[in-house]
Amino acid sequence: MPRADLDKKPTDVAAMFDGIARRYDLTNDIISLGQDRRWRRATVDAVNAQPGERILDLAAGTGTSSLPFDAAGARVIPCDFSTGMLAVGRSRRPDLPFIAGDAMKLPFADESFDAATISFGLRNVADTHAALAEILRVLRPGGRLVVCEFSTPTWGPMRTVYSEYLMKALPRVAGAITSDSGSYSYLAESIAHWPDQETLGALMLRVGYRPVRYRNLSGGIVALHHAAKPHSERQ
Repeated sequence: MPRADLDKKPTDVAAMFDGIARRYDLTNDIISLGQDRRWRRATVDAVNAQPGERILDLAAGTGTSSLPFDAAGARVIPCDFSTGMLAVGRSRRPDLPFIAGDAMKLPFADESFDAATISFGLRNVADTHAALAEILRVLRPGGRLVVCEFSTPTWGPMRTVYSEYLMKALPRVAGAITSDSGSYSYLAESIAHWPDQETLGALMLRVGYRPVRYRNLSGGIVALHHAAKPHSERQ
């Protein structure tokens, strides 16, 4: 697939997710061989939502990632730019306050969340720096950010096998489930061009998060970045 396909407009990317919304969760489970459940549990544990806290779940899609925060007694706000994903989510969980929003221009007031998280969505935002800055804006001082995203496997042979699966097998398998291999070709390409763990961590530091750390899941296929909004500008 030509590299130019990564230059989709935000409206094109949103429409792409609209089209795969109904089978999105099932497809993720199959193409990750069930590992996505482990990754999401690790994300929930990292956020460590407390009763009464206000949690922003960005790129929430159909709301699957929001359910554990709701179960923990937090006030979770699922937010996504795909109206198709949100429609599926609202039909399944009408009690959750799904909100349409662009990560680069969030429809929330300054310092309005205790924690924010985004799973497998940051790489689909047109401007990563702008999105991280917006999340920082809506976090309260001391507020937490957890980013769960595909990354770079740490073992060379695994990187080779992973790359082959990502670019060849993933679109075919996903296409058989959703009848839309093109969308998953784009997603595979976006993963292949995404920054590695250290690079993303350095970007978060430049935006203003302190401290920033990460840990690898599944040998670095996925990385979990933890960050916080400083209590003061001097931190």
